[in-house]
Amino acid sequence: MTDSRIYLVGMPGSGKTTLGRQLATHLHLPFIDLDHYIERKEGKSVRKIFEKTGESWFRKTEALALRQATEENEQAVIATGGGTPCFEGNMDFINRHGLSVYLQVPVNEILSRMKAEGIAVRPLLAGKTDEQLYQFFSETLTSRQQFYTKAVLTYASLNPTAAEIFHLVDNWRLKKV
Repeated sequence: MTDSRIYLVGMPGSGKTTLGRQLATHLHLPFIDLDHYIERKEGKSVRKIFEKTGESWFRKTEALALRQATEENEQAVIATGGGTPCFEGNMDFINRHGLSVYLQVPVNEILSRMKAEGIAVRPLLAGKTDEQLYQFFSETLTSRQQFYTKAVLTYASLNPTAAEIFHLVDNWRLKKV
């Protein structure tokens, strides 16, 4: 396994894109947001892809995009989609091709962040009440936990910073040597 690629995994709203961008800058590495990568390749938003082709087709497209982005970048920080690790053997692929970091954030915090961001932009969340959203996030986290916890590193925090993630990765690298 190599740690020249760092994959951030976790629920939507856990900070993968924000922290990934900052971490990549700090490490002087390219940053790839997998959802944006897919949108560029497909010429439409993730939401439109979901609406037109359904989740199953999207997950296959996402797995292909993950493999392409990995192949194209020997070194990078890659922010995966929230469901990416849970389909098509992606978590095992991630762990074979880089260092995985699970950003573990409580459901209440995720819900708060997602509401601030705007729920309507997320295909699986649009139109749900607060109670339905809480139930959805709780159930989704429960079902995805088995994949997220396969990550090499887990960072649990309400407000993680890129510097904290950098130190976590750096300490792991030092122990590995």
